[in-house]
Amino acid sequence: MKIDVLTLFPGMFAGPLDESIVKRARQRGLLELAIYNLRDWTHDAHKTVDDRPFGGGPGMVLKPEPIFEALEKLATGETRVLLMSPAGRKFDQALARELAQEKHLLLVSGSYEGVDERVMETLVDDEVSIGDFVLTNGALPAMLIVDAVTRLLPGALGDEESAADESFSHGLLEYPHYTRPAEFRGMKVPEILLSGHHAEIERWRKEQAKSRTRKRRPDLLK
Repeated sequence: MKIDVLTLFPGMFAGPLDESIVKRARQRGLLELAIYNLRDWTHDAHKTVDDRPFGGGPGMVLKPEPIFEALEKLATGETRVLLMSPAGRKFDQALARELAQEKHLLLVSGSYEGVDERVMETLVDDEVSIGDFVLTNGALPAMLIVDAVTRLLPGALGDEESAADESFSHGLLEYPHYTRPAEFRGMKVPEILLSGHHAEIERWRKEQAKSRTRKRRPDLLK
């Protein structure tokens, strides 16, 4: 898979995407990731990417010209363009799985008061939000999407069952996990997990997943 990110703050991506699963996916050739600076598509001495909104109001708005030029250069017929926006479709595991099937994602990191509406009307396939809150810019949401999508790529995880057996994979939170020692400071691992009866363990885990979801995220059961 190929993922391109268009942002005003390319330096923010250096640490998180150079570690762990994303790093290994890149090294193995499973993910081709490139970070582009939107200012590289400006043509004035100040590399201007924003301007005051028509009609007045606070803040600045990203201009259409550099975004149009950048997307016309980077996007192809196989590209799905996503704009990071608090007004967008809520990002969840189902959308992550959907995006993991694409050949090329181009993530546009919004900033300031927003982006000129003509960009959304003409170039963007989906606006995506990671939650009902506002961040300084779209860099962090873009990083989260890269991470969530990358771990779903075949071969990205050491155990292929991991991605299929995580929280939200089946519409539920994941069941509790325990490891050695079997008893720690008087706290014991549930006997069923030590029994070796795999069918019973699987049944217990499903029950625990439903119970945990019911208590913590009842909205997922609606």
